[in-house]
Amino acid sequence: MNAMLRLAVVAALLVSASAFMAPASVNTIRAARNAAISARPAGLKLAAPSLRSSPKAAGALRMGQTPSSMGETIEEFVANDDPKLQKVVLALFSAVKEIAYKVRTASCEKSSCFNEFGDEQLAIDILADNVLFANLKACGACEVASSEETPTEDPQGGTGYSVAFDPLDGSSIIDVNFSVGTIAGIWPGGTLVGVDGHDMAASLISVYGPRTTVTIAWKDKDYSHEFLLIDDFSGNHGKWLRTNEFTAINEGKMVAPGNLRSTQDNPGYMKLWNYWMENKYQLRYTGGMVPDVNQLLIKGKGIFVNPTSPAAPAKLRVLYEVLPMALLIEKAGGKTTDGKGSALDLKTETTEDRTQVAFGSAKEVDRFTEWVGWAEPFMVTSKDDPNWKPAEK
Repeated sequence: MNAMLRLAVVAALLVSASAFMAPASVNTIRAARNAAISARPAGLKLAAPSLRSSPKAAGALRMGQTPSSMGETIEEFVANDDPKLQKVVLALFSAVKEIAYKVRTASCEKSSCFNEFGDEQLAIDILADNVLFANLKACGACEVASSEETPTEDPQGGTGYSVAFDPLDGSSIIDVNFSVGTIAGIWPGGTLVGVDGHDMAASLISVYGPRTTVTIAWKDKDYSHEFLLIDDFSGNHGKWLRTNEFTAINEGKMVAPGNLRSTQDNPGYMKLWNYWMENKYQLRYTGGMVPDVNQLLIKGKGIFVNPTSPAAPAKLRVLYEVLPMALLIEKAGGKTTDGKGSALDLKTETTEDRTQVAFGSAKEVDRFTEWVGWAEPFMVTSKDDPNWKPAEK
């Protein structure tokens, strides 16, 4: 290697390393970059600093150690699974990729966002719904699919599995460019009524944010696994690569409190809220269930709750949201409850069943069960009932 080439390579390495070293002065970084450009032989391209160019540095930014199988594609990761389950999973990943693009390029008004679907201009949540149905029907392994948008069981012409999904959770906050997501649960057989969380073959959530990710868990595999959609026009462009493995949700003072209105007539929830505030918990809540639950996995701590009360009833649907999320949380080492027991114990009586829920670390979820519980909030019909009492601090 001649002297000019060596100088260019060293300068390039210095620029890349600066992303992971102690902050350097602007002048130092600029000087290194200029030296690299000046010394670069014709035709030699300098790579931009990238986490993918430094696996050790990338791993250091995540919790725990990086398993040796990180970086494999979703196709490689499911290669030994039941072939029909493979088809359904890959169909969902394909749909998410398309939805991610549609979300990223949507035109938004004050209350809704739109994009093109064929020759039509559709609201983005309806478009996401259509994309999911189209991919599931095409895979040939989906018997029945059901969407939160249209909560009926719709035959898809395949055999093997049934899928329930919320096509675009958080669609009410997409216009302000908050992260939103898709939720899906996969069950064997041809019905989604009379099933519980223990029957699920797999479940996933996608997050459409600065990055597009899918976190997925299988009944017969350990842990929950995150895949990143590569969107950098490299050789991996358009692929889903495994980037994380979630194994524990520990204790930590971080809370995402949904349905706060119910603190007004749910004394147990008011008591819990006061406890969080008095103990200086971090409030981390966007109003989107997918990002608010996903952060428990990424941060490895905290709790998400969405209780109910007489004046502010539960809105989360068991089939489309609670059961798929519960599998992801419990496979990641967390705990779930509806106030009585594991959320995975809930059995669907209809496609529209609703419930309260808490997801997170064991002690936080146990505190929810003890203070909020299941029956106590329903002993009074409203705050005007003489039996209602404000929460004790």
